[in-house]
Amino acid sequence: MGRKRLSTCLLNSFTVLTLLISMFLGRLTCFAAADAQNTDFTGATRLTIVHSNDTHARVKEGEGLGFAKISTIIRETRKDNANVLVLDAGDTFHGQAIATLTKGESIARIMNEIGYDAMAPGNHDFNYGYEQLVELSKLTNFPILAANIGKGDGSTLFNAYIIKEIAGLKVGVFGLATPETTYKTHPDNVKGLTFIEPVEAAKQTVAVLKDKTDLIIAISHLGTDLSSADTSIKVAQAVEGIDLIIDGHSHTTLEQGHKVGGTLIVSTGEYGNNLGIVDVYFTDGKIVGIVAGLITKDLATDVPEDEAVVSVIKAIEDEQADVLSQVVGKTAVPMEGAREKVRTSETNLGNLIADAMIFLTGADCALTNGGGIRASIGEGDITKGEIITVLPFGNYIVTKKVTGADIKAALEHGTKAYPESSGGFPHVSGIKYVVDIGRHVGDRVISITVNGEQLDLRNEYTLATNDFMAAGGDEYTMFADKSILNEYTCLDEAVITYLEANGSVSPAVEGRITVQETKSEPDYYIVQPGDWLEKIAKMFNTTWRKLQELNKLPNPNLIFSGQKIVLPN
Repeated sequence: MGRKRLSTCLLNSFTVLTLLISMFLGRLTCFAAADAQNTDFTGATRLTIVHSNDTHARVKEGEGLGFAKISTIIRETRKDNANVLVLDAGDTFHGQAIATLTKGESIARIMNEIGYDAMAPGNHDFNYGYEQLVELSKLTNFPILAANIGKGDGSTLFNAYIIKEIAGLKVGVFGLATPETTYKTHPDNVKGLTFIEPVEAAKQTVAVLKDKTDLIIAISHLGTDLSSADTSIKVAQAVEGIDLIIDGHSHTTLEQGHKVGGTLIVSTGEYGNNLGIVDVYFTDGKIVGIVAGLITKDLATDVPEDEAVVSVIKAIEDEQADVLSQVVGKTAVPMEGAREKVRTSETNLGNLIADAMIFLTGADCALTNGGGIRASIGEGDITKGEIITVLPFGNYIVTKKVTGADIKAALEHGTKAYPESSGGFPHVSGIKYVVDIGRHVGDRVISITVNGEQLDLRNEYTLATNDFMAAGGDEYTMFADKSILNEYTCLDEAVITYLEANGSVSPAVEGRITVQETKSEPDYYIVQPGDWLEKIAKMFNTTWRKLQELNKLPNPNLIFSGQKIVLPN
């Protein structure tokens, strides 16, 4: 079937899918109100796509909607319109104890009950190893799709796409995984796999689908963060024929989507805070409108939970309850593990985790990445389940002999993005360091002590770190080639052992990391022929947006040879 298309109408200015709840009727109604153009889709065939991304196993209502409410919304949407697709953009099987204790199988059970139609794999979905992800794909009632993951024998790890026939329309759905997976999960988890450049994979897949379908959807775990080399924006700019991209990875909230050329990119944020709805309207098999919006947690306050999903979650929790409820220690103070804190600053929870690594190994010093810390812990009793939620990745501790120069390189690397958030931000024990953000990236760490002694760049030190970083994860390449002295238990088990030995703890922020700023004259770069702003940004470890703002450039695509570009200090 050839693609029958009029000019696609991407109506991002709609007030989309306002949610009305009537607890008395037990009904959920969604409607879209047209913009000032009063576009009328009367008589058009409506296909509804419900989408999620980056839920990270937040299955219960709290931080987000919860899977039981999401299921109710999906079921009511199906009652309102039989033409529904339910898609997920990845980072779904991992992140909370309910998932990690079963290596993702519990989440597959819940998603089956909800009735998902397809998903793309996120980098964290590989955290149990790609073989386990393949096993999970056999448990799901829906396919995991990835057009750009190759195996050593030349085959693909998952099918690239599916074609679904709905209301006489043929809908092509294909998946894309981020190449960052090679270092945003443990490298061993994807050993032997090749992540093909997403634009190239998308071009090849769209070429196959374009004459067979009426609508092409990409489920893309690439994100829209321009600090990433591969983004859904880049795919949309480079690949014609994709009507809709369901996006994940950057945890971006796009309230009514983001239009790039003829493609609409949609994303719900993170942790199930929102559920995405996209209505695609067809007349005579041609797309005449695409309308996108979000159902937020606040909007869905009175939505009842789907009892079938509640029952599945309860059964899983009952199976895990005895283990998770065990009290392993007590804290006299709340312990800070919020994403925005542990990726930018010293926290008392980061200190406790690093201290537990020293306690277990007896190493000279310890270093662990903020991106591995996934939750806070409140004052009072601490359960095993809470520790697993904080440290869900199953990473184990290793020790390596490293030089002082390696430690300095690691701290420079881990703080190069500061004050921007970075999953590689280094939390430490046995180390104190000072970062001067007024200096150039690569020469910002001006003071380092190890156990009270000034760091000697030539000396060797025994460093405890997690196996993810030891293998070069988060691009800590200075550790990758160092021999492992010893391997120890998982991080969560080490923290549990530390708590059991200490009974009650009261960790503090104690000045292990100090940030200062020495003002200096701004540096400049003179634009050379063939330069463009993003190219210059990459040369100086920054972003084109930052350069645009710093230089007050009205058009970032318009710079001239010989122009002076102010650089961030």
